[in-house]
Amino acid sequence: MAATTSTASSNILTTKKNLSSLSLTSTNKLPTFSSLYSSSRRQRFIVLSASLNSKPTVLVAEKLGEAGINLLKDFANVDCSYNLSPDELCTKISLCDALIVRSGTKVSREVFESSGGRLKVVGRAGVGIDNVDLAAATEHGCLVVNAPTANTIAAAEHGIALLAAMARNVAQADASLKAGKWLRNKYVGVSLVGKTLAVMGFGKVGSEVARRAKGLGMHVIAHDPYAPADRARAVGVELVSFDEAIATADFISLHMPLTPATAKILNDETFAKMKKGVRIVNVARGGVIDEDALVKALDAGIVAQAALDVFTVEPPPQDSKLVQHERVTVTPHLGASTIEAQEGVAIEIAEAVVGALKGELASTAVNAPMVPAEVLTELKPYVVLAEKLGRLAVQLVSGGSGVKDVKVTYASSRAPDDLDTRVLRAMITKGLIEPISSVFVNLVNADFSAKQRGLRLSEERIHLDGSPESPLDSIQVQIANVESKFASAISETGEIKVEGRVKDGIPHLIKVGSFEVDVSLEGSIILCRQVDQPGMIGRVGSVLGEQNVNVSFMSVGRIAPRKQAVMAIGVDEQPSKETLKMIGDIPAIEEFVFLKL
Repeated sequence: MAATTSTASSNILTTKKNLSSLSLTSTNKLPTFSSLYSSSRRQRFIVLSASLNSKPTVLVAEKLGEAGINLLKDFANVDCSYNLSPDELCTKISLCDALIVRSGTKVSREVFESSGGRLKVVGRAGVGIDNVDLAAATEHGCLVVNAPTANTIAAAEHGIALLAAMARNVAQADASLKAGKWLRNKYVGVSLVGKTLAVMGFGKVGSEVARRAKGLGMHVIAHDPYAPADRARAVGVELVSFDEAIATADFISLHMPLTPATAKILNDETFAKMKKGVRIVNVARGGVIDEDALVKALDAGIVAQAALDVFTVEPPPQDSKLVQHERVTVTPHLGASTIEAQEGVAIEIAEAVVGALKGELASTAVNAPMVPAEVLTELKPYVVLAEKLGRLAVQLVSGGSGVKDVKVTYASSRAPDDLDTRVLRAMITKGLIEPISSVFVNLVNADFSAKQRGLRLSEERIHLDGSPESPLDSIQVQIANVESKFASAISETGEIKVEGRVKDGIPHLIKVGSFEVDVSLEGSIILCRQVDQPGMIGRVGSVLGEQNVNVSFMSVGRIAPRKQAVMAIGVDEQPSKETLKMIGDIPAIEEFVFLKL
C-alpha cells in the first residue's frame, strides 16, 4: 500500500492557493454556494443569490442600530416590524428573504416551515444563537449568521468595571450612602495591584480583559485548551491548567462558553480547591456557575465576593439568594450594552446578511450549506465516526498547552479524486473544538474556526488494495505535542492516537494508542488500563451493574497475556463520580478515563 500526504485547507500554514476553494477569512471575496456544486444538479442545493429582477426583502424583527439599517437599505427592501407574536412572524416570513433578530425572538422550526423555502438567511445580532433552531435552518437550506466580534470590547470593559467595583464595594457603598448611612469602615476594599487574576477562557473577550488587568498592575494567568501560547505570551500571560488557575488566583474572571463540558464548572468541588477569599467575576454565561454552590461558598468565606452580569435564569427570581447576597454585585446582562457596541453589532450583522444574500460564504456562519444527497448518504456513517474520533481525542488531552497539531489519516481503496474529505475534515474539526467552545463548526466555518484557534490539521491518505465499494476502511486522528490524561492513549511515536472504522453502518473505535480494541461509538466510553488477569471484565461489569449503569459493549486489547491491557466499555448513562471511583479503586486498574460522546 502507498501513502500520500497532503496538508488540509484547515492547516493555516498552507499557501492561499490551497485555501482558495473554501477560504473563510472575512477579507476575501468568497465563492457562491451555487458555484460549489455542479450546475446540472443545482436545483438540489442552496442558492443564496438574490433574484436579478428585484430586491430581496429583509425583515428586522428587533431593534437594530441605524447604521446597520442603512447598510441593509442600500441592497434590500427593509421591513422593521418589532414585537411580533410567533403567529405574526410565521405569517410575515413567507414574504422575506432574510430575517434579523436579537435574543428576544424565537426562530423556530415553524418559522422555517412557514417561509415556504423563501427564507435564505437568518442573522442573529449578537453571539448566542440559542433562539434559532439550527437543525431546522439547515434542513430548509437557510444560512444562519451571527455577529461575534462587535461586542468584544464592551464585554471586556464591563468585566473590568465589575472587577474594580467589587474590589472596592462600590455598589454596596452607593446603596448605603443613599439610604442615609456613612459607613466608611464597613466598606474597606482590596487593592488590585500585585494580585493574581485567572482568566478562564482566553478568547476575544478574555484576552482583552487580560490586557486591561495587566495595565492595572495585576499578575494574569489564563486557562484555555485552545489558546495559542505565543498569543498569550504576547500579552504577558501564562497559560496554566484549570486546577492551577483556580488554586492560585486571588480573582477569577470567567470568559468561557456554556457547553456540556463547562456547565456548572464552578461547583462545590472546584470551590473547595480555591484560595480562601477568592473573588469571582462572570460576564460570560450564567450556567457555568452552580449558583447554589456559589451561595454556600460565599457563606463559608471561601469566596469573598462575586460580581455577576449573567445568570442561569434571566431575569433571576426576585427572591434569589445569590442576587440578594450582601457580598454580590449584580448587573442585568449589560456586557454588550454600550452605544458603540450596539452600532458595531448592527453593522456586522448587516454586512453578513447582505453578503449571504449575494451568495457569499460568511466567516460567521454557524450552520452548513447542503451537500449532494448521494454524497451525504454514502458518507453519513463516516461523518459520525469523524466527529466522534475528534471528540474522543480532545477529551484525552490534559495540561494547559492546548491542541495545535492534528494529523488525520484516511485508509481507502479509492483513488484520491474519488474521495472528497472536506466534510470529514470539517467534522473532525467540529469534534475537536465544540466540546470546549460555543462555536458551531461545520463545512462552512471549519477552516476559519481552526485558524482562529491556531489549530493546524494535516491529512494523509493510505491507499489500500481491494474493492473501492466502500469509501473508507478507517480514519485515524493523532494529536501531537500534548500530554494525555490517559497515558495509554499515547502511541509509540508520542502522539495521542485514536482510530476507528464503520462496521454495519455503526462507527467503532478500533485502536487507542498502541492497544487494539473494538467498541461501538454509541453513548459514552470508559477506558481502563489494567493488569491483564482473569476476572477483570466481571469485576468492572459488576460495579457498573450494581450502580445501574447499562453496558452496551466491552472490549479488551492487550500487549501480551498477563501483561498490560486496555478495556474499552461502552455505557448508555454517565456514571456518577462515586461509580468511577469504585472502578479506579479496583487494585489491578492502573488508570481510567470517562469520555462523553
